[in-house]
Amino acid sequence: MTGMKLIEKWWAAGTATLLVVYGAVSLLVPRGRLLLTTASDFVGLGLLLLAAGLMLANAFRNRGHARAFWALMATGCFMWAVSQGGWAYYEVILRRELPDPYFGDIILFLHIVPMMAAVALRPHRAPEERNLHFLTLNLVMLLVWWVFLYAFVVFPDEYVVLRVPVYSKNYDILYLLEALVLIGSLAALAAYTHGSWKKIYLNLLIATSVYTLGSELMNAAILSGQYYSGSAYDLLFITSLCLYIRTALLAREQSPEPDATELKSNRWLSMAPRLAMLAILSLPIMGLWAMYGGQYEPRLRHFRLLVTLAAMLVLGLFVFVRQFFLDRELVRLLSESHRSLENLQRLQSQVVQKEKLASLGQLVAGAAHEINNPLTAILGYSELLMENSNLGTEQVSMARKIGQQARRTRDLVSGLLSFAQQSPSAKVLVNAGALLQRAVQLQLLPLESKRIRVETQIDPELPKILGDSNQLLQCFVEIIGNASDALEGVGGGLLNISAWRESGEIVLEFADSGPGIREPRRVFDPFYTTKPIGKGTGLGLSVTYGLVQDHGGQITCFNRPEGGAVFVLRFPASAAVSAPA
Repeated sequence: MTGMKLIEKWWAAGTATLLVVYGAVSLLVPRGRLLLTTASDFVGLGLLLLAAGLMLANAFRNRGHARAFWALMATGCFMWAVSQGGWAYYEVILRRELPDPYFGDIILFLHIVPMMAAVALRPHRAPEERNLHFLTLNLVMLLVWWVFLYAFVVFPDEYVVLRVPVYSKNYDILYLLEALVLIGSLAALAAYTHGSWKKIYLNLLIATSVYTLGSELMNAAILSGQYYSGSAYDLLFITSLCLYIRTALLAREQSPEPDATELKSNRWLSMAPRLAMLAILSLPIMGLWAMYGGQYEPRLRHFRLLVTLAAMLVLGLFVFVRQFFLDRELVRLLSESHRSLENLQRLQSQVVQKEKLASLGQLVAGAAHEINNPLTAILGYSELLMENSNLGTEQVSMARKIGQQARRTRDLVSGLLSFAQQSPSAKVLVNAGALLQRAVQLQLLPLESKRIRVETQIDPELPKILGDSNQLLQCFVEIIGNASDALEGVGGGLLNISAWRESGEIVLEFADSGPGIREPRRVFDPFYTTKPIGKGTGLGLSVTYGLVQDHGGQITCFNRPEGGAVFVLRFPASAAVSAPA
């Protein structure tokens, strides 16, 4: 804050000194003297170049729309300096009066256009509230419209058919309208913003207002023949340039950030495209006026019609480009909505699956414990019967079958208890790639006997995951076993097992060339199976689903278009270890 006060102090002192000296010279030096003209032209040129340089430095110090804002403001000041340099060239170097028409008038009129574009960027707003493509196109369309206005209203009487009184009057009116639009925009922004940007907008508003007032006084003096370079009418012009310099210094010291607390307003966001559409709709009206309104020479009428047609062509091209970006944005939003819907449906199915597993687990846990007691008795009595030598062969065979069925029931109950287990297991860092290789080795002989070929693509530098190695191995063996059963039914085939890292996750994929999954949405439901009776219980994939969820992972399955089923497991990679030991 001390630095800002020091800058304010030096700026106030320098501005006061400059205005006093300038006023004294304008009063003491007679009109037409080279010293007075030189001082007037080069002081204005120097101040404009200083303002443009400071604003350009602010552009390099900022980012995003703040950088574009100061770059456009610097462009406007530089164009202004070019026009002022033309004055110095004619009056000081050539020592001649300015020609009429003067080419610098076009540059002077257009220098406000990049300033209006800078204000329309509204750099005080948060970046997420803006779309660069649409905003830029709307601004360019408005800028083209202002150029068209100059070419339609002023240029014909300035260069096609020279009529100095007509073009001077039209120029002054249009230039004043342009300046008032800039002043109104700055006033609106200063009223609705807060913090450092409010100060910047206020300073720009004051500077532009002072310059506009001085410009109108100059125009009145020129019409009455009282204006000359270095006269007292230039004091407001010099003051406005000093205010622009103060604004650039203020922004350099405070480095304003976007105002995240400002209320969002769709009205403001939709203003630029509405103005752009109004600009396009005004072109046919201007063309009709050029054709049927007023008494013009044919050359003026034809020129205005050609300018209108050219503007319609250019603005129509911009409308086409904007529609192209709009269509692309709509397609992107539609795609994002589709992905969001899919994610929501997937999340909903996972929640439903978890609820089903939780409720069924509670039911199964109680039933399994109750079934275990009579099973133990049945197994014990069947073994006693088989050891009884008084029984015949038929009775012993029957006792053996009872024991086999009891053991099968016990295994089923054991699976139910494993499925219903709710207590979390102890987890450590494990090597998922090594576990996957181990699961393949365990199943390799059965797979080869069924004429199933296994191909593996496992990243050797997979990061470790946090989990229980026994439970993860159980998951891998279960999925490989299901693929084996599916391929056995078609006489063999290919099982491709892959593992890689993807965006902080470990991805494991099991793809087979079998007949595919009949109902992919139901494969993780408890007791759902397509295997024949006695071949499976329908709990394997349900248990696998629960174990994967318990490890913070995700398991999905789908059928490939070319045939075969794919199971995909995703586990979060551990941040502690980036590569296997």
